[in-house]
Amino acid sequence: MSTRREMGALTFWLGAGFAAAFFSILTLGERRRPLRRSVEPKRRHLARNLAIAAVSAAVVQVCDRPITRRVAALVERRGWGLLPRARLPRGLADALAFLLLDYTLWVWHVLLHRWTPLWRLHAVHHADLDLDASTGLRFHPLELMASVPWRVAQVALIGAGPRALSRWQSALMLSVLFHHSNVRLPLALENGLALLLVTPRQHGIHHSVVREERDSNWSSLLNVWDRLHGTLRLDVPQEAISIGLPALRDPREVSLPRLALLPLGPAPPAI
Repeated sequence: MSTRREMGALTFWLGAGFAAAFFSILTLGERRRPLRRSVEPKRRHLARNLAIAAVSAAVVQVCDRPITRRVAALVERRGWGLLPRARLPRGLADALAFLLLDYTLWVWHVLLHRWTPLWRLHAVHHADLDLDASTGLRFHPLELMASVPWRVAQVALIGAGPRALSRWQSALMLSVLFHHSNVRLPLALENGLALLLVTPRQHGIHHSVVREERDSNWSSLLNVWDRLHGTLRLDVPQEAISIGLPALRDPREVSLPRLALLPLGPAPPAI
């Protein structure tokens, strides 16, 4: 048991180190080849987002990770969920679990926008006036706490074991950092990636102040879910996009104290 715990801790810190290195590479790319012009000073924007991210990371470590990993281990041990009942080869079951975890996250993302109590939490993420890799870490702690029951349900109903859950979460973290980034990739490269994955230009459309544009591109890793539901949009030029929420356009309205209290007040209008 102790060895397993030590291996789990080692895997976590290796993953965290890799994510930090990837974040640094993206941040450097944003400075050298920005996709969109910045609205706020970079240092102030980065400091605010990392402050929110630090609290949110603590919430994940205390509330999310221990619970979901234990549920995944229990699911594997007891054979609970959809996939264990199908008695598939382990590799195929893990691949299907990966896909189903990603699809049910797509559903959760839609709910974050459609249900007012959840939108009040998620609006902190969308209130950012600039979209870059640090925005991918900027989620209100209450939103992450609210996602724990959903994640438990995902794991338990799908029957996702620890290995499938860990692989999906690792890939998801890198994807979230990547598609929130403000890196201008060569168009041919981004178009190639966009056949399967969420890219910076795609997700920039989702962060638009325009409701019709924001109500698209809900995917977080594989964009196949938006293709299946007809919600994929690739037709909005980046220079035509204003990032953020229409009701919060003044940088003073998105200061750290105001963002911390935003979920406690009236939900920002979605239009």
